[in-house]
Amino acid sequence: MRLIDEQYLDKPFYGSPRMTAYLRRLGYRVNKKRVERLMRLMGLRAVQPSRRSAPGPDGQDHKIYPYLLRDVEVTHVNQVWSTDITYVPMQGGFLYLMAVIDWYSRFVLSWELSNSIERHFCLEGTRRALAQYPKPSIFNTDQGSQFTSNDFTCLIESNGVAMSMDGKGRAIDNVFVERLWRSVKYEDVYLREYPDGTSLYRGLDRYFKFYNFERPHKSLGYSTPAEIYFNLSDMGGASPSHIGTPSP
Repeated sequence: MRLIDEQYLDKPFYGSPRMTAYLRRLGYRVNKKRVERLMRLMGLRAVQPSRRSAPGPDGQDHKIYPYLLRDVEVTHVNQVWSTDITYVPMQGGFLYLMAVIDWYSRFVLSWELSNSIERHFCLEGTRRALAQYPKPSIFNTDQGSQFTSNDFTCLIESNGVAMSMDGKGRAIDNVFVERLWRSVKYEDVYLREYPDGTSLYRGLDRYFKFYNFERPHKSLGYSTPAEIYFNLSDMGGASPSHIGTPSP
């Protein structure tokens, strides 16, 4: 699963047939059925457009919202937020991570860990972001059942926020969250190989504070997400550590 995760980060268009071939070239005796099962467990889907509706947890088709960000210029903070889920490996298993990110600043507004891919931790992380920060104009997600559920879409709309959804299988529509996952994994998770959930939680708490308040981003002119989100450009590089971070 760790190898699948690394390859998917680099080649999100790999479905189970190509992933099976990749693993076999590395010497692993796996068949397509097993790889398909593992990718489903990890919540991974190959990037390939489809017209199908997203099935909800109860097997029913849930409402799919249009993608509102095509050709839209993002010019300020709290214009667009988005969220996603990713598989996080540990030495003794794995957990699922969700995060809510502001597109303009790349600031991570909230995050949650769970041992289940069900919608509850997505709801909790999103509720906390909406409670702690000014509400966005648009909230973008993929078409996963966690986000097409009535609980989630009602949460977004009841806060006066427009719901936007990626095209089916189009990771590029939520590109800033995909880049966040790459940073989290290559700069922290893969390097540290956390032994259990407690150490992973502590490590991610440390990393997201670093990511928000210390890590310069080339795309932000080498400012940090916090400097952009809180408009700290006039601080002359002073540390924004007095600003509260989301409580995970």
